[in-house]
Amino acid sequence: MSEQNSNSLSTDKLRTLIEINSRINSNYSDINALLVHILESAMRLVECESSSLLLVNNEDDNLRFIVALGPKGAEAKNILVEKNSIAGWVAQNNKGVIINDVATDSRFSSTVQTKTGYVTNSMMAIPMRVKGRCIGVIELLNKSFGKKFDNSDMEILELLANQAGIAYLNADSFRSAQDNISVLQNKLKSGSEYHSFVAQSPVVLDLLHIIEEVAKANTSILITGESGVGKELFAEQIHLRSNRNNNPFVRVNCAALSPALLESELFGHVKGAFTDAVSDRKGRFETADKGTLFLDEIGELPLEVQSKLLRVLQNHSFERVGSSKTITCDVRIIAATNRNLEQMVKEGSFRGDLYYRLNVMPINVPPLRERKEDIKPLARFFLKKFSEETKKNFEGFSASAEKVLFEYYWPGNVRELENSIERACVLGKPPLIHGEDLRISNFSLEAERSYPANKNGICNEFLFDDFVSSKEDRTLHTALTKFKTAYVKKILEETSWNQTKAGEILGIQRTYVSRLLNELHIR
Repeated sequence: MSEQNSNSLSTDKLRTLIEINSRINSNYSDINALLVHILESAMRLVECESSSLLLVNNEDDNLRFIVALGPKGAEAKNILVEKNSIAGWVAQNNKGVIINDVATDSRFSSTVQTKTGYVTNSMMAIPMRVKGRCIGVIELLNKSFGKKFDNSDMEILELLANQAGIAYLNADSFRSAQDNISVLQNKLKSGSEYHSFVAQSPVVLDLLHIIEEVAKANTSILITGESGVGKELFAEQIHLRSNRNNNPFVRVNCAALSPALLESELFGHVKGAFTDAVSDRKGRFETADKGTLFLDEIGELPLEVQSKLLRVLQNHSFERVGSSKTITCDVRIIAATNRNLEQMVKEGSFRGDLYYRLNVMPINVPPLRERKEDIKPLARFFLKKFSEETKKNFEGFSASAEKVLFEYYWPGNVRELENSIERACVLGKPPLIHGEDLRISNFSLEAERSYPANKNGICNEFLFDDFVSSKEDRTLHTALTKFKTAYVKKILEETSWNQTKAGEILGIQRTYVSRLLNELHIR
């Protein structure tokens, strides 16, 4: 009977190891799920109540829980384990131990037990090694049914620890490769791949004269303007005309990442700071040292990250996530937003002290409809670009196309102009782009067709009093925003909130409809 059980265990163990090995070779990115699976397998094969994986902090040799399974696993994950503990001893000596009476062991630290209330009676711990060096400790706690851990259990754990080490090494290599790709992409963008700057309007040319002066200083700059006006291009011009132009220009889109990932992206992290932190990683501030950091959509920055950013602006120092070591940097901040930060400060969603720090030198980029002199040179630039990409020899625009280009409202600004001409190059036939190729409708005419005016010439659906009030902001921008919100919402209601159909009626792409929903807070 004993031999049958032994063979059964051996078969189960072999099957488990094969399964883990298959997972290791098929997925390098989700290290957390893989490590959880390894620990769950250890608990099943050895038959114990709890398991955990702790990583060693190279700065102070203390250990941090990365995975903790069992009755109090969630509570244990936030507890720091000192080096003067059983796990600390295993890490320092790079040697496994079996302890079946934990309370009497001189190396036992009661910190975790006191904070969680979970009593550890027996323990088996073994180093997780990468190239022979201990980087962490795997623990199995409390053998089931009051039994004791033995050497056969240790044999199983050693095999699983080796698998965990391989998984961790693969994940580390995968993350390093990703980091290198990210650095290369950033170098490409920071090198010769700046956007071409095309402008002819007096308002933009005047703005460039201001930028010429602003660029010489090291003060923070806040660029405002509607979505799609080209705020990033103006940030590039500031950097290129500054004394920092031979150093990195690093871009970060604050709206593209979750708060946790954004903090790590900006300030970096140390190994073990969180589950997927399998190695130390530089943040964008370190990458941009001596250069410029462009924070796009700064209005989306979470409050907890805002306070850390404020400290960098004030003291030029920060700590990586999970580290207490202070790093200094020399970085110029250029931020951009299409949101009303002053209003956000009043609402409490944006820090006032950070706003005033960023707004030392404000620059507002006007929308395309207010600088129509730029439409023609921009259109020609995009036509040349997409003619080459589509391998079609377009020579220019017909009279009907130019009429559409100049009469259209361009709610999506330069970005929408670029998308429209790309679409025209794909659908049109050389030598000229015609009005119908652009597939856009005149905004004001569409509104007039949809909402006929009454005898006084005012649209019945949207009366003047709906947009202005003596008690409120009566600027043209506010009135246009109110009209745009009401009009887009009306079209969405007509199409049963089908963004694709709404985009066809509005003459814009579905992705821009989605962006409008966020910008105009339409729900």
